[in-house]
Amino acid sequence: MAQQRPAAPGSGRLNKLISLIESGGVAFGTWLRAGSVLDAIWIGDSSYDFALYDLEHDAFDVEALRTALQFMLNRRRVAEEALAGRMGPPVVPVARIPANGRERSEWLVKLLLDVGVYGVVFPTINTVDDARHALQAMRYPAAAGETDREPVGRRGYAPAHAMRYWGLSRYEYFDRADVWPLDPQGELLPILQCETVEGLTNLPAICREVKTPGVILISAGDLSVSMGLKGRYPPELWEAIWQAARICQEHGVPFGSAQGTLQNVEELIGRGCQLITLDDAHDVAALHHALHAAGRGAELPPAPAR
Repeated sequence: MAQQRPAAPGSGRLNKLISLIESGGVAFGTWLRAGSVLDAIWIGDSSYDFALYDLEHDAFDVEALRTALQFMLNRRRVAEEALAGRMGPPVVPVARIPANGRERSEWLVKLLLDVGVYGVVFPTINTVDDARHALQAMRYPAAAGETDREPVGRRGYAPAHAMRYWGLSRYEYFDRADVWPLDPQGELLPILQCETVEGLTNLPAICREVKTPGVILISAGDLSVSMGLKGRYPPELWEAIWQAARICQEHGVPFGSAQGTLQNVEELIGRGCQLITLDDAHDVAALHHALHAAGRGAELPPAPAR
């Protein structure tokens, strides 16, 4: 009998967030700033599914992000994941660019992807063109013979750092570094923030005309300001958010919330949110409550030291 060969490094799903969403689960993360090594170590040992580095309302520092990504890696956890047949990081790094959707800042997306993040959050996606451009900025131009050539990729090619962080060869990285679910095997997750009255008005068209836009992140803060509510969260704001959620569900588009708390996480899960950011990174009680609410309490390791 021939000896069975181990799976190639690029053969399994790398992006845990995509695995959770594909299976109907819920991914939990939190906001971090890239400049804190201690936070990077803490999040890498935590039960979160993803770390969302905010480069929009904090300093845009690519070197700080690069350092944070390295300190997130707990070598023991990486080894345990590999022995279990899972190649991706236990806590997935994603980052939010500072430019609004209308600004078409492809260079920002390119820099963050080249560092090695697995997802990009795009603020203030208001139109179909905004959403389509976000996907284009994350994609390489299609290789010869590929059929899924639209929307045309515009990402520049310099994968050396990202492929090393992912643990893939140059050509494996090229094949895997496409946007999901447009490419079902893609490992890059576009997260489009719908957070204005204009964005919610155009959401049906975005979901209809960009049939695989990734995840729609329905964000309450900017939406409140856009509605003239000065950052307050009255019932009419939440009704607008739930209406946006219903639109996503009608079109089969996964969606999430940027305002998860201990008090509302069960409702967010019940409403169908599949990607939830919790406000306080170090509120372990809120995270554990969220994981239990999602039916994942058995996965909990001990809380990391702080």
